[in-house]
Amino acid sequence: MKTYQMVCMVVLGLLLSLVGIEAVAEGGAALEIMEKAHQAYYYAGDGGHARVAMAITDKKGRTREREFWMLRRDIAEMGDQRYYTYFLKPADVSGTTFLVHKKAEGNDDRWLYIPALDLVKRIAANDGGSSFMGSDFSYEDVSGRLPNLDTHEIVGQDTMLDRPATKIKSVPKESKTADFSYKLTWIDDESSLPLREEYYDKKDRQTRVFEVLTIEEVEGFPTATLRRMSNVKKGSKTELSFSELTYEPQLEANDFNERLLRNPPRNYTR
Repeated sequence: MKTYQMVCMVVLGLLLSLVGIEAVAEGGAALEIMEKAHQAYYYAGDGGHARVAMAITDKKGRTREREFWMLRRDIAEMGDQRYYTYFLKPADVSGTTFLVHKKAEGNDDRWLYIPALDLVKRIAANDGGSSFMGSDFSYEDVSGRLPNLDTHEIVGQDTMLDRPATKIKSVPKESKTADFSYKLTWIDDESSLPLREEYYDKKDRQTRVFEVLTIEEVEGFPTATLRRMSNVKKGSKTELSFSELTYEPQLEANDFNERLLRNPPRNYTR
C-alpha cells in the first residue's frame, strides 16, 4: 500500500511540474508576443516624425481639434527613447511642448512646457495615467508601457479588422504602476501591431478602449495611421490621424533636452 501511495505521489508531482512548466512556457510566449507588439508600435525604424491631427469628442458630441508634431529618436532597440511634441493648433495651446525621456529601466522623465505661463512642469512618474493634453490618451500611451511591467497570458485566437489576432490578458506586476487592473490586447498575427486594447478596473468594469482604425505601410513598416481611444466612463473619445510620416530620425538623441521645450526646431513650428 505504501508503495502504491508513493507512486501516486510521484505521478501527481510530475503532473504538477508539467502543468507549471506549461504555464511558464505559455507566459513566456505571451510576453514574447507583447514585446513584438511593443516593438512594432513604438520602435519602427530608428525614430522619425509625424504630423498628428487630434479630434477630442465629448459625450454630447462636441469636438475640439488640435494639431501637433511628434518626434522620436531611439537610443537602443527596445531600450531608451526620446519623444518630443510641439502643438501647432489651436491658438490656446500653440507653442505647448512635451518632452519624454523613456527609460527601459526605471521611471520615465516627462516635462510639459506651457508658454502662456512660461512654465516648465515636471510630470511625476505616477502621473503617467493622467490625460495627455485633455484627450482620452494618457501620458503613458504616448511613449508606451513596457511589457515587462506586466504578466501576460494568451487567452485565445480571434479576428480584428478582418485580421487573425492573438488575444492576450495583461496584469500589472505592481498595481501602483498602472491605472488599470488588467487589460485585454488583440495583436495582429501578421504585423504584430496591437489592434485593440480594453482596460478594466478592480471591479471588472471596462474603463477605456483603444482601437486601430487604419493600417498603412510607411517606408516598409506597417503603421497605425488612424487610432482611437474611447473613455467608457466619460463617454468621450479621441482620434489621432497621422500624416507626413517618416521613420528617418531628424534630431540626435542629445537634442532632446530641456532647452528644446522653449526653443523648438523651426521646421516643426509651422
